[in-house]
Amino acid sequence: METNKQGEWFEIVIPEKWEGVTIESLLKDVWKTPKKLLHQFRMNKDTTVNGEQLSWSTMLKAKDRFRVRLFPSEEFGVIPDKLDMQIIYEDDHVLVVNKPAGVDTHPNEDGQTGTLANGVAFYYMENGVETKVRHIHRLDRETSGAILFAKHALAGAVMDRQLEKRNISRTYLALVHGQIKREQGIIDFPIGKDRHHPNRRRVSPGGQRAVTEYQVVRYDKKQHVSVVKLDLQTGRTHQIRVHMHHQGHPIAGDKLYEKQNDGYARLALHAAKISFLHPITEERISASAVSSDRLPEILKQELNKI
Repeated sequence: METNKQGEWFEIVIPEKWEGVTIESLLKDVWKTPKKLLHQFRMNKDTTVNGEQLSWSTMLKAKDRFRVRLFPSEEFGVIPDKLDMQIIYEDDHVLVVNKPAGVDTHPNEDGQTGTLANGVAFYYMENGVETKVRHIHRLDRETSGAILFAKHALAGAVMDRQLEKRNISRTYLALVHGQIKREQGIIDFPIGKDRHHPNRRRVSPGGQRAVTEYQVVRYDKKQHVSVVKLDLQTGRTHQIRVHMHHQGHPIAGDKLYEKQNDGYARLALHAAKISFLHPITEERISASAVSSDRLPEILKQELNKI
């Protein structure tokens, strides 16, 4: 699909599959533009076809050049702050970053710096991208790996909807203590707040439903640890950490849920891969985060196979 960015405008050559679709239907039904943004596009006359401003009831033809103003200049929303981070996928619409361990996803108070969002703002600034920093999901401070950002309002709305409908696939690798008896399975236990520990969560009948799929990748008899691949069907706070702890196989290096220091330098949990439908082209995009500092060697070896 032929697309390009021209300043504040995005241009796409209409493919045959969208032949006969009206301008309004492309924006509203295909791209599922939110009502507020749709109204903005209409009022500001932010669309053209082959260089002309046409009625939104106009049917598009294959090879028409459709333009929409997707990239207006915006404030970052956070303070730019240089951060050592790895970009693992990027185009004009989305950005996927490999978050280091020990870094918050976004500021928790006004003026905070040192988070991944601050680092993304600095990266945008360096590259002349004037847009709000929009993270689509989060990772715990101690967890490393792939995080998805949207680079304009329409992409953000589409990706938020994908996340809500569980159409964004996230695969994690973890090193856990012990040998898991069943090599694969589904953990389906609700998670709620722990009344005795304000920063912790626990399995609770009154909590929100939480579903984690797991598969044992490797067991190391000498170290008595297992490498586990995990996929989330839901996205609760500390979900993997709580579920594995509840199963009797806590994650190595988890100082919040383990009663004692187990000798690991950091939480051995890494968001290894993310997969999603592109918000504009609808192509399947997969991005892998194949490295991270201070991960146990046994986990690094399996990470390279993802």
